[in-house]
Amino acid sequence: MTTERQPPTASYGVLDRTAASTSEAEAVEQIRELGYAVVDAGYSPDDIARVAQEFDRVRAAYVGIHGEALLKRAGEFDTIRAMLIQGSEIFVDLALNSTLMSLLKRLIGGKFILNQQNGIVNPPQQGYSQSAWHRDLPYQHFVTTTPLAINALYCIDDFTVDNGATFVLPASHKSAAFPSSAYVSRNAVQVAAKAGSFIVLDCMMFHAGGFNTTSVPRRAVNHMFNIPYFKQQINIPLNMDGERLSPEARDVLGFNYIEPRAVADYLGQRAARK
Repeated sequence: MTTERQPPTASYGVLDRTAASTSEAEAVEQIRELGYAVVDAGYSPDDIARVAQEFDRVRAAYVGIHGEALLKRAGEFDTIRAMLIQGSEIFVDLALNSTLMSLLKRLIGGKFILNQQNGIVNPPQQGYSQSAWHRDLPYQHFVTTTPLAINALYCIDDFTVDNGATFVLPASHKSAAFPSSAYVSRNAVQVAAKAGSFIVLDCMMFHAGGFNTTSVPRRAVNHMFNIPYFKQQINIPLNMDGERLSPEARDVLGFNYIEPRAVADYLGQRAARK
């Protein structure tokens, strides 16, 4: 029996219905309709702790290499670019997470590649670069019937209201223009998620990081996957050894989509695919 606190389960006049009999199918449906879903990455508590520990190690090494002064001058102190090329296999494995790969194959038609994998730190008690509304194909005001790119934000820490969990504008991937301030105020949703989860977004949905009111940073690893027509933010194949990667991993990481430098290279690539 339906109560006031539950939506009705019965219907009439319905001639077509989407079937979603698994948690993955439910996530796919929600991403297509609302633009976002929270998906468990399938990691154990020990796995989650190891990723967190390695995040801190890689960040410290990254700051040591590039220098705090340069990173702050570039507005990049709270970002670690291309984590999977910083010497840790954990972030290669994270980018190729099997749960995520299965989901992406249902969301993006045909081939897709990893465009970027960046560590993000939401610092306590201060603003940061991701706290403004944006799309992850920024400066674009168009929509498509199927996703061109999908964002998968891996939560190192729990995402809570207090520590600035991501805000989303549901279904904004279906409208080209950014909505009015009144609309944003009424319809923005803050997405809570447990450590070890992916917050998966259609990249054309407007979203923003919240303000971290706690005393500790909130950490995440952002992935963007897209159809191979967009170039990678940083050339991944140029910066890592792909010899030990599986054919599928090489494909997802972009090894099969390197821009040919000359006609002879282009013809060689074409011939290799036959």
